[in-house]
Amino acid sequence: MSVLSEFKAFAVKGNVVDMAVGIIIGAAFGKIVSSFVGDVIMPPIGLLIGGVDFSDLAVTLKAAEGDVPAVVLAYGKFIQTCLDFIIVAFAIFLGVKAINKLKREEAAEPTLPPTPTPEETLLTEIRDLLKNQQQNRLP
Repeated sequence: MSVLSEFKAFAVKGNVVDMAVGIIIGAAFGKIVSSFVGDVIMPPIGLLIGGVDFSDLAVTLKAAEGDVPAVVLAYGKFIQTCLDFIIVAFAIFLGVKAINKLKREEAAEPTLPPTPTPEETLLTEIRDLLKNQQQNRLP
């Protein structure tokens, strides 16, 4: 088997295609979540904590000299990224929790047993009649 045919067999396997679709949808979902966090969640939080934008917090380790840029320890961006992660993780947790609740409610609904078809009912009656006839013949 040539390398090209092996690669073709690998690339068209269902799980590889599913994974690729998941990655593409995940990237698109990442943009939605980033917008949700940055545009919807963070403004009220910033208002609650006095308008502090963590991403601007930094310590200059070495000032700029001529064409050489300053060396800056941007710890605020790290704090902001951690806060974004916590918010995203919590939002995903709430979403998964809601989905699991819906699944539990769906599973809790009692399902009625299927009613037998007319043919099945007729066959059951015939079976019962034959059983009764055999029992009546026994001494």
